[in-house]
Amino acid sequence: MKFITNFFSGLSDLQKRILFTLGALIIYRIGSFIPLPGVNASAVLHLFQGENGMLGMFDMFSGGSLSRMSVLALNIFPYISASIVIQLLTATSKTLNELRKEGESGRIKINQYTRYLAVLLAVVQGWAVVKGLSAMAPVNGVPAVINPGLAFELSAVIALVGGTVFVMWLAEQITARGIGQGASLLIMAGIIAEVPHGIAKMFSLGAVGQVSPAMIALIVGFVVGVIALIAFVEQAQRRIQILYPRQVMANGVMNTNASYLPIKVNMSGVMGPVFASSIMMLPAFLQRFVQSENHIVQSIMGFLTYGTWTYMLLFTLLIAFFAYFQTAVVFNSEETSNNLKNAGGYIPGVRPGEQTMKFLDHVVSHTTAIGVCYLLIVCVLPIILNTRLGMPVVIGGTSVLIVAGVVLDTVNQVQSYLVAKQYSSVIKKAQKKGRFRV
Repeated sequence: MKFITNFFSGLSDLQKRILFTLGALIIYRIGSFIPLPGVNASAVLHLFQGENGMLGMFDMFSGGSLSRMSVLALNIFPYISASIVIQLLTATSKTLNELRKEGESGRIKINQYTRYLAVLLAVVQGWAVVKGLSAMAPVNGVPAVINPGLAFELSAVIALVGGTVFVMWLAEQITARGIGQGASLLIMAGIIAEVPHGIAKMFSLGAVGQVSPAMIALIVGFVVGVIALIAFVEQAQRRIQILYPRQVMANGVMNTNASYLPIKVNMSGVMGPVFASSIMMLPAFLQRFVQSENHIVQSIMGFLTYGTWTYMLLFTLLIAFFAYFQTAVVFNSEETSNNLKNAGGYIPGVRPGEQTMKFLDHVVSHTTAIGVCYLLIVCVLPIILNTRLGMPVVIGGTSVLIVAGVVLDTVNQVQSYLVAKQYSSVIKKAQKKGRFRV
């Protein structure tokens, strides 16, 4: 015990954060293997064999928790769905919008509302899963539920909701005490855990002759190209020059201070595709677990089946909508314009105030349009290649985007943390020497 205490006391704050993040991810992976009580895991796994559609993507995002029907089967997705609803309501509700403007206290209240809604959605989704499992036909004479009934349904729903609450808590702990954004890191961990299985599946198809070596090489090249595109676009930005009033130097020379306002091409990050995928997973989820004989319901499910043109059209529209919506949440042109005006800064050739706000809106809308085209290439093109051209892309573009985006964001956070620590140490040294006082 003393050795462990001495070990952790000798670590820097950054090292402790990294170890905490790794420990939380390990606990998360262990939890994904805890089976749901009263469920025959082999029968549920048989349900997911050969599933490459949206439900397969859901299973990949959850790290295989859904196909194993573990207590973490619902994962973080009820919380993501609740975040979508709360953000939409914040944009339309005056009360929630005023809460958001209150700063930290308002953010805490909105997060609390999001948690309550996430628990409610987890109860609904958990009940749908449990009812679907109870109605499943036996596989090789073995039922999916060992002892169906009210007792099983209640215990299973409680276990699934408890798993979702635990994942939400774990994500918040990672965000507060670790490195990176907790929810995104958990999704990335699930995807990475399933990548070896996807690669092994692709090479096994090649070994039996179902996929040619040329096709495997083409798939590998496509994935590498997508990763390179993501790395390039995620770092791309439009830099707007900002000038500040001239100052007279000691030698009488006029000096103009200049800086740049960076506008990222993909300001929404991975949240647009994540939100869109979360919504598109719902029809696949209901189609698999909630059977209905209603012809209208079956027709709607047919239109939203993975790979159909109607599915891809809706997926495209959702990606575009959430990309613009998330950009509007992240970047407030009116607030930025007012801050520049109050600081005395201005954009060359643009009047401060309303003209600056309109100019910023124009730039952001154009950069976001480029970002949407990039997201569609990464997220929708692999679906077309897979379902329409028969190219067995075992790792979806959305999965690659999430992993690459989260890795880049985490690396940037680590670099920012190191720069802040270095700056803090310089100030402390200057204070000790009496050269700098706060």
